Amino acid sequence: MSHSVVISGVGLWTPEHKISNEELVESYNAWAERFNKQNAELIEQGREEAKPLSSAAFIEKASGIKSRFVYSKEGVLDIDRMRPVLEVRDDDQLSHQAQMAIAAAKKALSAANKSPADIDMVIVSCAYTQRSYPAIAIEVQAALGIEGFGFDMLVACSAATFGLQRAVDAVAAGTSKGVLVINPELTSPQVNYMDRDSHFIFGDVATATVVEGAATCRSEQAFDVLSTRCVTVYSNAIRSNFGYITRVTDEDPYSADKLFHQQGRKVFKEVCPMAAEHIESHLSSEGIPVTELKRWWLHQANINMNLLISRRLLGRDATLEEAPVVLDEYANTASAGSIIAFAKYHQDLAKGDIGVICSFGAGYSIGSLILRKR
Repeated sequence: MSHSVVISGVGLWTPEHKISNEELVESYNAWAERFNKQNAELIEQGREEAKPLSSAAFIEKASGIKSRFVYSKEGVLDIDRMRPVLEVRDDDQLSHQAQMAIAAAKKALSAANKSPADIDMVIVSCAYTQRSYPAIAIEVQAALGIEGFGFDMLVACSAATFGLQRAVDAVAAGTSKGVLVINPELTSPQVNYMDRDSHFIFGDVATATVVEGAATCRSEQAFDVLSTRCVTVYSNAIRSNFGYITRVTDEDPYSADKLFHQQGRKVFKEVCPMAAEHIESHLSSEGIPVTELKRWWLHQANINMNLLISRRLLGRDATLEEAPVVLDEYANTASAGSIIAFAKYHQDLAKGDIGVICSFGAGYSIGSLILRKR
């Protein structure tokens, strides 16, 4: 592709509320012990399964996660609720997700030395949107005073890279002068805090990037986009089934099936080789040896997945300088994970250094961008 498209700015907004593994485990174990006591007879009869207890050490070993940020902490640790509390906002008030998106977008615009007048496309790409319509992107566009158009994209944990590919294509084709790609990942409402194997996985955050033509770039921390690549292969292994149809199927909206759930071992076994092959093939298509990469901004889902992918590509573990880790502090933030890594670990690179942003997740979906520091 033409090298005339750049990422000129990135923004990271972090919620003020944080939950440690220890806090989460204390709450979950209290709930599990009460459940087991209240259902002791059914458990003894084999009509109900006892809830296993958890530990902070188990979570860190299984995932590498030590803590997570949440948009609202209230209610999450309450064993009589086990889900966050968000106030209802009127139709004429800014939505929760738009509020997150705008905070990240302003940071990205500032980093790119841009104003809303320099943007004519807004893409909100994330794992969940809080409503079907109007699009969160159009709400954000209006709040920022951007003239042009906006739309939402839902591609689970690959939403950011897929949104960036759409932005790069639009700028390269001349149909947009500047694009804001925003990832307001409000994941906590879809977490099943009563499931030992998944209650610790996700955190909330918002990231944003500015994509524009090289000719208009005024940023000292810009990256040429050398190439993009996206692929999807259908899989049932990661699901979140809540939707507007739930009210007419008369299903329980609080059931485990309606919240995030996955076949963890299957995902690990299938996605790791797919992601490694995807990255290797993408680099090869551009004539770039894996050894020339200075930085890997990988999806932040599970430290063991990232370690395995780096071993497949490098024949060894990647160093923290090569493949920065942010999931220990942020947990899995769906599509935002690789962008958090990019936001926090890009300023030290020298002109000409090459890096890859790569995401992988439900779908299965995999997206990557090869970048070169300007």
